[in-house]
Amino acid sequence: MNLNSGFRKTLVLCASLAIVALSVSCGMKHPGDDVAAIVDGQKIYRADVEKYFENQTAGSNQAVSGEQATSMRLSILRTLIENQILMHRAEKLGLLATDEEVDKRLNEIKSPWSSEEFQQRLQERKLSLDDFKRDIRRALTADKVVHKEVTSKISVTSQDISGYYTQHKAEYNLIEPRFHIAHILVTAVPDPQGRDIPNKARNEADARKKIQTALAHLEAGEDFSTLAMTYSEDGANSSNGGDIGIVPESALKQTDAATREAVMKLKPGQHTPVITLANPASRQVVGFQIVKLLAAEPAGQRDLSDPRVEQEIRTNLQDRREQLLKAAYLETVRDEAKVENYYAQHVLDQNGVVQ
Repeated sequence: MNLNSGFRKTLVLCASLAIVALSVSCGMKHPGDDVAAIVDGQKIYRADVEKYFENQTAGSNQAVSGEQATSMRLSILRTLIENQILMHRAEKLGLLATDEEVDKRLNEIKSPWSSEEFQQRLQERKLSLDDFKRDIRRALTADKVVHKEVTSKISVTSQDISGYYTQHKAEYNLIEPRFHIAHILVTAVPDPQGRDIPNKARNEADARKKIQTALAHLEAGEDFSTLAMTYSEDGANSSNGGDIGIVPESALKQTDAATREAVMKLKPGQHTPVITLANPASRQVVGFQIVKLLAAEPAGQRDLSDPRVEQEIRTNLQDRREQLLKAAYLETVRDEAKVENYYAQHVLDQNGVVQ
């Protein structure tokens, strides 16, 4: 969980809904236009959807409108609904995040910034500190639920690993060396896809300060993966400790010269100094990164007796099953909930032409 990912991942839902039956002949009272959906009697307001829509589109060079804007709002509302369902599930399981857990995560997220800088980022995202703390609580709570209901129940056996290796043995006959790397990436320009990126630096000076702060913590002996979760702006892997994965030598040779040369000098466990990333054509600085070499593997056949092979297969099977079971779990708990999506119905009624 980080400053901006919490903005889209976990959302603020409040108040209880009392459904008042006017009479048998009149049926239920239709909610006002300010209600986007109702989940197990809990209202989700259109204002909530708009707040996170503005949050996700803040800083984008192009205005989002028309069908694209409507699609984004539908996606945001679905996330709101899923998080409310998980909160209800957490209440039943006694897994709600505590104040201490929320404060600890908040302090981790705030660590790259001064109090003034952090407040400014909240203002830019149109969120109050209470809003953000509620987002953190929901993110931590959702993680607890998924871990208890899904992740903790996954078992990868030796037979599973052996069977996978037998079917994919050719994949472990390496025709070239491979490098397992992770990075901390800080960009100096807006995200081209308008994504919500954690603790986003706003310009080159901001980005340089942020990456130097991360390097200082790293050189003080702090854990690389923990720092990546706090500082990295790569939404694809920051939550995974900055782990990019295994990169073949040919792919590494195609990256920028500074990164390629720095990584090739590393031994497993070492990290590069700050690497400046620039646009080859304009030479404009677009960001900075620190790369860590987690492991290096020579060419040749790798046997199942190699602990790295076994661990790689185990992790691969674990991740695949977790993604599958998490998706199935979310569908199951959603089916058990009573969800009334008024905004989606409104989109249908208006044939997609929604103001």
